[in-house]
Parts: sequence; structure tokens; C-alpha cells
Amino acid sequence: MNDAKRFEEIAKRQGGLKKHLTAGQMSMLAIGGAIGTGLFLGSAYAIQMAGPAVLLSYFIGGVIALLLMGCLAEMTSEHPTPGSFGDYAEFYLSPLFGFLVRYSYWSCVVLAVGTEVTAIGMYMQFWFPGTPIWPWVLLFSALVIFINVIGVKSFGQVEYALSAVKVVAISAFIALGIGILAFSSNPTFGIRNFTGNGGFFPFGMKGMWFAVIVSIFSYLSIEMIAVAAGEAKNPVVAVRTAFKGTILRLFIFYMLSIALMLAIVPWRQSGTGESPFLVAMNVIHLPAAAGIFNFIVLVAALSAMNSQLYITTRMMFSLSRAGQAPAALGRVSRRGIPVNALALSCVGIIFSILLSIIYPEKSFAVMMSISVYGACFTWLMIFVTHLFFRRRHARTPLKFRMWGYPWFTLAGALLMAALLITTLFTDFFSMTLLFGVPFTLLLVAIYFYSRPARVSPVGKAPAQELK
Repeated sequence: MNDAKRFEEIAKRQGGLKKHLTAGQMSMLAIGGAIGTGLFLGSAYAIQMAGPAVLLSYFIGGVIALLLMGCLAEMTSEHPTPGSFGDYAEFYLSPLFGFLVRYSYWSCVVLAVGTEVTAIGMYMQFWFPGTPIWPWVLLFSALVIFINVIGVKSFGQVEYALSAVKVVAISAFIALGIGILAFSSNPTFGIRNFTGNGGFFPFGMKGMWFAVIVSIFSYLSIEMIAVAAGEAKNPVVAVRTAFKGTILRLFIFYMLSIALMLAIVPWRQSGTGESPFLVAMNVIHLPAAAGIFNFIVLVAALSAMNSQLYITTRMMFSLSRAGQAPAALGRVSRRGIPVNALALSCVGIIFSILLSIIYPEKSFAVMMSISVYGACFTWLMIFVTHLFFRRRHARTPLKFRMWGYPWFTLAGALLMAALLITTLFTDFFSMTLLFGVPFTLLLVAIYFYSRPARVSPVGKAPAQELK
């Protein structure tokens, strides 16, 4: 049996999902996940680490994301499944690595869901100062869960609309920023902010490199194009289209919007208590601009949370169908939704509520610090998996081919490994490996302990339905 037929057996066990997503919806799904709190709020932490050099940080993170998407587009064009890179690691590396990748990614994005909804609570305090975060977390969580339950077709339409709002808003911010810099006579605006207040590298190359970790968290979720391919109408065409469109838009949006924001607001004024983009709107003094933009960043967080909850649900579904999670989590409703997996994936929301009550001022930072481990580990394993994938397909005519192999793939893997090690030397990410290493060791122990009892013959899992 050749590789294509063997992998078809893995795909068959994940039956029951509905293939309703279009290429446009998949592009917006990835943008929806990647343009969220990581950009609008997380960038404040990156700026405080690197100063104006944060532009280089996001550029390096964007290059890594570009290489990652090239690897994923190649593998996904051959194998479009809901388990995506978890399935690829299982098939091309070993079932153990498939297990580790799926659970690491699931835990990472579950916590990312928590950061998004925590940020929503913080944004709501703009209009309702003094109110606690947790009631807003509950309200918006209920809305997002409902969107994910009603069906993937409706989900795709809602996410497309939410992401479109963000794209229009960021485009408007970029146009507004360019106009202000071109025509304003305010001496505090301009590229002089890139070199003032300590220079372009106020914290040296070290600070710039530390901020790359935040940029990876910001770009996190672009990989969900590969997962969504399992529910696409025409996955090969959808993946190619989404890959080309997403990366270009993200590069433009991230680099231009952050550069303009730094040119308007001196970097030392971009604190971590609120979005630096909101600070920029306050500095410009346009009527109602701050309130409008606060609404935009709230929609951005809501959109990112929505798409991330979708992706964690599919990853847990894949784990169940692989025999690596309880069978009940692999059941789908009549609408094709893995509702049990969705319910479990809400654990990040619960965690965010608890943290927002116990540590209201630090809840976002703590969740981002922990979440970064799963992001870096997953991206690292995607690069490693691609090396083995290409070795197996050395003489195969592929539907999509990643350029620069093997050097670009190796570069991506080395950069991700270096970033993981770097977290040891930062205060902000002190909990990353402190959480990540024991978590991975625990997963390895669980895998080998449960292995004798686990029965997961490829292709045997039924497409169960909830009545």
C-alpha cells in the first residue's frame, strides 16, 4: 500500500464533518485568528521589550510564519484532513509525535482562546470602567460557543464578516496614519520616534529577539488554514489561494500598522494596560475615534476567539478519532459539529475567568506566557515533519512545492528551537518552559501508559452522531 492510500485510512476515521468552507472563508479564518489580541494588545508587551526595534521582531516572526505556511501548504495539498499537522506528525514521524503535537497545539490554542476573551473583558472597561472582567468573559463566551454550535457553514459566514471588519479597520488605520504623517504639522509625529527615547535598539539586539516570541504568539493561528482544509469544498485550491492571500495581507497589516502606530505615539507611551492602537487614537484626537477603534479591537478579539475555538475543537476531534482521547469526543452532531470536543475546548475560557478573578491585572500576561510553549513546539514540529515528508516524497510530483527545501525548512526549525530556548532568559516568559517541559513529559508518560489499552486501528473509528 502506497503512502497516499495509507493516509486515506487516517482521513477516513475522521469522517462526519461537513465540507462547506470556501477558499475565501478559509483565508478570512486564518486572518481572523492571526489578527486579534496578539496584534492589538500583545504588541504593547513586544514594544516594551524591544522599543522601535519591534518592527524587526515582527518582520522575523513574519518570515518564520511565511516558511511555516509554505511547509503546511505543501503537506496539506497532499493530505487535507481535520487533524492536519497532527496527522502528518503521526504518519511521517511516529504516533507518539502525532499525540504530542495534537495535545500541545490544543492546549496552546485553548489558552489563546482565554487570552482573547480576557482581552474582550479589558476592552469593555473602556465603556464600563470599574466593572470586573469575568461577567464580560461569560457573556461573550456564550455568544462564541453558540456560533460554533450552529454549523460550520454559518460559522464560516460569521467569521468571514468579523474578519472583514478587522481588515477594513486596519486598512482605515493605515490610510489615516499615512495621511496624518503626510499632512500634520505636529512635531511629535514622524519617524523621529524610531530613533528618539533611547534609539532604535533601546534594549539592544537581545530585546529585539525577545520580542520575536511575542510576534510568534501574534501570528499564531495562521496554521489553522491547514486544519480547516478538512472541511473545505475544494481543499487543494482553497489551501493554495488562502496561503498566498493570507501571508501577504498579514505582512502588510502587521508591519505597516505597527510602524505607523510607533510614528504617532512615542514607544515609551505604549503601556501594557490598553491597546497601543487605542493610545494612538487618543493622541490623534479625532472625535469618537478612540471609542470606534475600541469597538474594532473588541471585534478583532471576538473573531480570533471564534476561529481559535473552532480549531481546538477539530484538534480534539482528531485526537479522539485517533484513539488518543475518549471516544465521546469524536462524536458529531447532525449538523456535523463535534459538540463534546467543543465543550472540552472551553476549558481555556474557564481558566481565564478564574485568572481574571484572582489576578485581574496579570491574567492576560500569564495566559500568553503559558500558551507560547505550545505555539513554539507545534511550529517546530511542523518544520521537522516537513523534512520527513519531503524525504518520503522525493520523487513524487507534488500538487504544491515549497521553495528553498531543505534550507528554508531547516532555518525555520532552528529559529523555533532557538526561540524556545530563549524563553529561559526572559522574565516575561518565565512560565513558558516551566509549564511546557513538565507538560510534555506528562504527555509522554500518558501516551506510553495508555498504549496497551488504546485500540485505534486506522480507518476503524465510526462517524458517530449525537442523537
